[in-house]
Amino acid sequence: MSETPIDPTWLAAVQDKLKQSARIVALTGAGISAESGVPTFRGADGLWKQYRAEELATPQAFDRNPDLVWEWYNWRRGLVAEKKPNPGHLALAALEKIRPGFTLITQNVDGLHLLAGSHNVLEIHGSIWRVRCPACGDCSEDRTNPLPPLPLCPKCGGLLRPDVVWFGESLDPSLLETSFQVAALTEVMLVIGTSAIVQPAASLAWQAKSSGAWVVEINIDRTPFSSQADAVLTGPSGRILPLLLDGLAP
Repeated sequence: MSETPIDPTWLAAVQDKLKQSARIVALTGAGISAESGVPTFRGADGLWKQYRAEELATPQAFDRNPDLVWEWYNWRRGLVAEKKPNPGHLALAALEKIRPGFTLITQNVDGLHLLAGSHNVLEIHGSIWRVRCPACGDCSEDRTNPLPPLPLCPKCGGLLRPDVVWFGESLDPSLLETSFQVAALTEVMLVIGTSAIVQPAASLAWQAKSSGAWVVEINIDRTPFSSQADAVLTGPSGRILPLLLDGLAP
């Protein structure tokens, strides 16, 4: 099956905007990592044993049965550890080098943007590779795979948890404030692999648009946000993002 052609008019228009802009923000969701084979953990393919993510990724589930929750996260870490950044991740890392005013805001917890070489990354939902101690607040990266069934804090001996935002929890206020600040100041926002309708990520795209930014949607399908975007590029981000960088000078 041949690939759907990318609209050359829109592609050229976005390239021109990127060439003219110093401040660029990318907002990424599950779609960009799905191209690396990272499961979304939602829907039919998101079942683990008889559980769904919504049943395990909660503070209540962790309080009730931390062994079960950590077993699931060790399984997830094992799956993600096998995945590599794809051309979309690598293109965003290259864009950061070309445009120092670039900021990447991601809803993903897989750490693939950092592996690709991105540095100015705001992981608003946390990272599956960080552990946090609710008792003393210590937080650190730990890529041990698998972790002990019930990993303990090296500083206070408390039970560690994944440093991710669970259902029913609020995002880190300072991280969210920074995200809204860069969205308000950006000239171009690339909304990649996300419908941008789930809060608070949806508000970031609207913040950029209402502040005068040119908002570009890059997705394999049209989404509820498509009609609000200034430009829509339909197709895999791993194919589109490298094309956008073509000819983009520092």
